[in-house]
Amino acid sequence: MNKALFAARFALVSACALMMAAPAAAGYMQCAPFAREVSGIEIRGNAYTWWNQAEGRYARGQAPREGAVLAFAAARGMPNGHVAMVSKVLSAREVLLTHANWSRRGGIERDVRAIDVSEAGDWSKVRVWFAPLGGLGKTTYPAHGFIYASPAVTEAPAQLAAKAGAPGIATFAPID
Repeated sequence: MNKALFAARFALVSACALMMAAPAAAGYMQCAPFAREVSGIEIRGNAYTWWNQAEGRYARGQAPREGAVLAFAAARGMPNGHVAMVSKVLSAREVLLTHANWSRRGGIERDVRAIDVSEAGDWSKVRVWFAPLGGLGKTTYPAHGFIYASPAVTEAPAQLAAKAGAPGIATFAPID
């Protein structure tokens, strides 16, 4: 994701969150609308539904990428799941997340650490920075994986070229 675009989206969402009405009945920033706004991934509904909703619409996988959304499963203490955008990949098993409604209700956190603690290294078990502790939280949360901002590819490249009316034969050369 373009860093300037991310910065602009983050500033806009943060400003909107600060200008929200203050009465007791007023809403607060939830993780799903925030993740949708900063990532550009157009999925709606509770966070635990994002992984299944992404199938066929967006590419999904187990490897972190900048701009992807990490989709957490519903769990005890987190019945609606959670979604957070990857703002930076530090390694195959460590990322920085930008998300809302994690350490404090409605709060927005930018570039907080999350690590993969799964045995398989597939991001199915994750620990996340928790501000009240000043470090990684003690709880391990279940996660489905990453939703990438790119569309899902459901057909082979040759089929896509044929649909587009491309003349001739599609050939593929190895990339060095």
